[in-house]
Amino acid sequence: MNMQVSDVIAPPAPKRLQDMQLPIVMMRDILLKTMFRKTLDMVSDLSVAMCLPIPVVQELIDMCRDQRLMEATGTLNANNGNEMGYQLTDAGKARALDALAQSEYFGAMPVPLDVYREQVKRQSIRNIMVTRQQLTGAMGHLVLPDDLLDQLGPAVSAGRSILMYGPPGNGKSSISNGIRDALGDNVYVPRAIEYAGQVITVYDPIVHVLAPEEAQDPTALRRVTPYDKRYVKCERPTVITGGELSLDMLDLVYNPTARTYQAPLQLKSTGGIFIVDDLGRQAEPPQALVNRWIVPLEESKDILALQSGEKFEVPFDTLVVFSTNFHPNEIFDQAALRRIFFKIKIDGPNQANFLKIFAMVAKKKGMALNEEALVHLLKVKYPTIDNIYANYQPNFLVDQMVSICNFEGIPLQMRPDLIDRAWANMFVKDEHIVK
Repeated sequence: MNMQVSDVIAPPAPKRLQDMQLPIVMMRDILLKTMFRKTLDMVSDLSVAMCLPIPVVQELIDMCRDQRLMEATGTLNANNGNEMGYQLTDAGKARALDALAQSEYFGAMPVPLDVYREQVKRQSIRNIMVTRQQLTGAMGHLVLPDDLLDQLGPAVSAGRSILMYGPPGNGKSSISNGIRDALGDNVYVPRAIEYAGQVITVYDPIVHVLAPEEAQDPTALRRVTPYDKRYVKCERPTVITGGELSLDMLDLVYNPTARTYQAPLQLKSTGGIFIVDDLGRQAEPPQALVNRWIVPLEESKDILALQSGEKFEVPFDTLVVFSTNFHPNEIFDQAALRRIFFKIKIDGPNQANFLKIFAMVAKKKGMALNEEALVHLLKVKYPTIDNIYANYQPNFLVDQMVSICNFEGIPLQMRPDLIDRAWANMFVKDEHIVK
């Protein structure tokens, strides 16, 4: 099954309490804690706070009333469509305080891990078909060798791991971001999931970008089906890490005050992309980082551990992109390399592509090209570094010349002497510094 943008199947909203598949005591306690902490007394307000349909909340309230934890206030609220109000009894308040002492979590009801697994399958990154047109559109601002998209396309469509390697400054990070932009569709991210009575928060506004909601058209024959509001509709997530990545960032984060867990980065990126930039610059050796990913990459599942030491499986449905300036043979053994599905070398541009990039950058910065200056650059300066071009260099050189012109108070221009001054800042001479 290959999905286009609108094809992700939304999680169905629960209709009754028995659809929830959560421990009944946990649901009851989250209701009591939410009422207590947010001072809510209307079913409609609790429905919004707990992200549950009104009938499910009403069932929970009726159960609490049977247990003498809640009572009707006996007054109808005219502002809320004549809704009946509810309040906690003394026993209900005592139970809410007791439950808060065990876990501070309240609000959105979590999704059971097994239910979430089913949603991950429905929106898997491996079901996506990225076309050449989509990839070209997302990479349109980059000047790339013709054969690079031939390699990237199948890698992205497979939803498997990719290793991009090559000399620094040639756009590996930009290409990673282009892959993200090419995906283009939406997924449903749970606000929190539940395993063994523990709550793990997943939705993170720093990682997850909200998708625009479809407006309901009252005259339309096909109505937009309401989905389970315990999920947030988002663009496919992208997590980008660099030299700061450490192994403990891939474990559950326990909050001892709230007594809840926060999902690690790779779980937050489910259905999207996890980019490990600058591999080889982290405190842990690259081999150790890749060893941590071996089981997830091969078996599409990850293993996490609770504070108690209990281990459990979560889905691993992420396109992992490793990017490094080192040659793979320098940082990995063959067993690790074998487990990374696609290896793509990102080289510097040839002279023709370098000039294309240079012309694009100059035009963008408002600097006219000058033939004498370009000949000086290509015939005098580049031979000193064996004519090795890099994608970052046009931007660097033009920015330098802009800064020099601004400082000298002259119109933006390109001259051989300005090329020399810009070039001097691009490289540091090897020389001994007397201390």
